[in-house]
Amino acid sequence: MELVKQLHSLYERYNDRKYVHPDPLEFLYNYPDIKDREVAGLIAALLAYGRVAQILKSVSTVLEFTGKPFEYLKNSTKKNIYDDFKSFKHRFTTGEDISSLLFSIKEIINDYGSLNNCFSKGFDKNDETILPALRNFIKKFGDKIDNRYNSLLSIPEGSSAFKRFNLYLRWMARKDNVDPGGWEGIPASKLIVPLDVHMYRICCGLNFTKRKQADIKSALIITNSFRSFSPDDPVMFDFALTRLGMTKDDSLNDLLRECLIPKEIII
Repeated sequence: MELVKQLHSLYERYNDRKYVHPDPLEFLYNYPDIKDREVAGLIAALLAYGRVAQILKSVSTVLEFTGKPFEYLKNSTKKNIYDDFKSFKHRFTTGEDISSLLFSIKEIINDYGSLNNCFSKGFDKNDETILPALRNFIKKFGDKIDNRYNSLLSIPEGSSAFKRFNLYLRWMARKDNVDPGGWEGIPASKLIVPLDVHMYRICCGLNFTKRKQADIKSALIITNSFRSFSPDDPVMFDFALTRLGMTKDDSLNDLLRECLIPKEIII
């Protein structure tokens, strides 16, 4: 079967919420109001590193405490936020890290009305991808906390793949049976694949890149490869391909074998 048909077949198979757990994306379904969803989504995405069980526990801790996160931030002072989360810990993320993130979200919402509006201010439809807008978006957070970048906020000028931010943008800018969407003005065609080690390995197996680093350059190359199969929505296959690795589905190995990939690449 041609690769494009395989990819679309996988998408159709996994484009269903029953495959979402365990994934921090599931928390977003609890927030029908986009004002809450965009805040909850950013918290969930940026804490999405480490063991899955710990990710879900940490995200749940923050979101359960805040209740409706938009209202919580609106009604909280900087001191309230830092006091509320001073004991928080998630791997390298400290109470100060999560508090700094929450405070910067509060300040950005005060300035722009929403995270969507903030991102859109830096977005140029003539850019090939959302990367310039993403770097600008991250910098807005850094500006609010004296550029103290940490485990949650990547240095915007760096070579990071910005996996967690790109994951967040996938959730917010796309809408299908899995991604809830809600943001306006950001076309799915401009999104970048959320590249982590697992997706990098898959894409190396598919000969989408020969680069040795899973950095932003590789993410852009890989996104461009997916764009050749889906010009209007290059990240549409991200969820399905990551589910294959989590569910131990043999379809991924079948896909790689059909593409004549050397055996050592097979997962």
